[in-house]
Amino acid sequence: MSTIELGDSIPSLTPHAVSVSLPAWSDNVDYEIGEKRVMNKLSTGYPRFFIHKLIEAFADDIVAKYGAPDQKAMLFPSRKSAQRCHGFINAKAGSSVSGDVKIIDLFLKKSKEVSEIIAKISPSISAVIFHEDLFPIAKQYWQHSGDGISSRQAELCHSLFSDGKLVDSTPPQPTLSQKKGPKRYQRGSEYQTFSREKHVTSEGVENAQLSVQNDTAENRESTQFLEEHFGRNLAISFVDNAKVAIRRRIAGSLVDGVDLAVEPGPKVTSNSRGVTGLSDDDVYLYPCGMNAIFNTHRMMLESRGQLKSIMFGFPYVDTLKILQKFGPGCIFYGNGSSEDLDDLEARLKAGERYLALFCEFPGNPMLYCPDLKRIKKLADTYDFGVVVDETIGNSVNVQVLPHADVVVSSLTKIFSGDCNVMGGSAILNPEGRHYPSLKRAFESDYEDNYWVEDVMFMERNSRDFVNRIKKINDNAEAICDILNAHPLVKDVHFPKYTPTRQFYEDCRTPTGGYGGLLSFTFHEKAHAVAFYDRIETAKGPSLGTNFTLVSPYVVLAHYWELDWAAGFGVPADLLRVSVGVEDTEDLKARFEVALQATEAVGA
Repeated sequence: MSTIELGDSIPSLTPHAVSVSLPAWSDNVDYEIGEKRVMNKLSTGYPRFFIHKLIEAFADDIVAKYGAPDQKAMLFPSRKSAQRCHGFINAKAGSSVSGDVKIIDLFLKKSKEVSEIIAKISPSISAVIFHEDLFPIAKQYWQHSGDGISSRQAELCHSLFSDGKLVDSTPPQPTLSQKKGPKRYQRGSEYQTFSREKHVTSEGVENAQLSVQNDTAENRESTQFLEEHFGRNLAISFVDNAKVAIRRRIAGSLVDGVDLAVEPGPKVTSNSRGVTGLSDDDVYLYPCGMNAIFNTHRMMLESRGQLKSIMFGFPYVDTLKILQKFGPGCIFYGNGSSEDLDDLEARLKAGERYLALFCEFPGNPMLYCPDLKRIKKLADTYDFGVVVDETIGNSVNVQVLPHADVVVSSLTKIFSGDCNVMGGSAILNPEGRHYPSLKRAFESDYEDNYWVEDVMFMERNSRDFVNRIKKINDNAEAICDILNAHPLVKDVHFPKYTPTRQFYEDCRTPTGGYGGLLSFTFHEKAHAVAFYDRIETAKGPSLGTNFTLVSPYVVLAHYWELDWAAGFGVPADLLRVSVGVEDTEDLKARFEVALQATEAVGA
């Protein structure tokens, strides 16, 4: 793989890609400090950090119609999620400052011009409109909660909005001239016409050969395009079956292929995750992994009351922010060590009470594992919940549900693999002590905001995830062997080699490997920079992709708090590698070449 140009999407030419190319170490630094040479080249970015240009354009048009020149908007899939954003702005800015914040609800206008499939989907949008000075606060909510709409949802809804088919329930009072939205048929848009000889494969629309009818596209009836787009190419009529297939795949009860045209049978129970009685009804789908964590925390608060949480182990940045900013706060054990558990146990014995302990298995980026057996014993003794993020370990390799009340995961990562769609899940443990109260909370408050197109992509992408993970397991071990043998490499972090390996082994499945994520450091920062600049792989944020993806993770995730991260043993010049399904020998050769580049750098 040749290096993808700065700012291009990863994968290339993918309109709804999840990652963006930052091919040089300096690109990552300049991205963090906002240098124009980088920012002006970004075609996209990780969706919770970078508001997709399709979403931005739609928001601008909504403000043009319903707002004022000094206002901006955040778009959400439901009134409830918009109200949560509104509440967050009020809490952070104060009601006196945010008093002019308003919510506009846009619904599909009933009309004979609207196709049957679009009518069935009945898309809607809730826009939070606020003064532009409040944008940083609204952006915090967007990033932490994962509640915002997806770029695919924005693309369709903007089209309907521009055509007058997505309307407010009250007459609009525009203050700006209505701007035209982006052409639905521009290069890279999924609303281009498809050659009738072509069909969409399991790899998704982006990999189909698009035939753009530039001369006639604007003259054709938009509903005809939408009908073809949904009915022919994405089979949205099967979306309910696709959701069942995803949930059963996550629960472990579906391992074979699936015909979405066939109505699924009754709910299936499974014990492949180590607990009896688990059904697809215990799996809840969300628009992204962080949204699964955000809502799990909300459900914990709803079912167990306003108690502080515990963040155990060095966390993914937004998990900690959720626990700190929403609800009563949290106690943070950044090392995730046995000594930390000793301290927690002493607090519990002294009478302190907590909502739930949140942890990753393994942790990102150091790949350390918490002692789930001991945590489970403490939780049973002192009555707190346990929420485990299994994104990095994944269900093929580890079995963590027996030790948790809820297992969350970012389906965006290895479950999808194609890096072109977001998704998240939460699994309730039917044998968990908090199951009855959590189940009631989820059932009463769960909103299915997972956009239909994203569901269809996720279902198709995930059909072969078991086989992909097995290949990735093997490739990751091969790369670790190369790195461990090189004299300039200081440390390699991988579940197989960390001091917490036994905790991983406690949960490893009989046929499981050690996953596809690893990180490593050199003795000198200059060697890390040389390696990163030379390695011929995709380079950008995210992980769990079918292709190898390298990132100076700490620079991207913690640039403004590098000393804080270092205090927990997470060095600034660490390189993180998400290993893909490439040919093993070819991948090893690429790493060898990059390591040779480090040898040419003076110590």
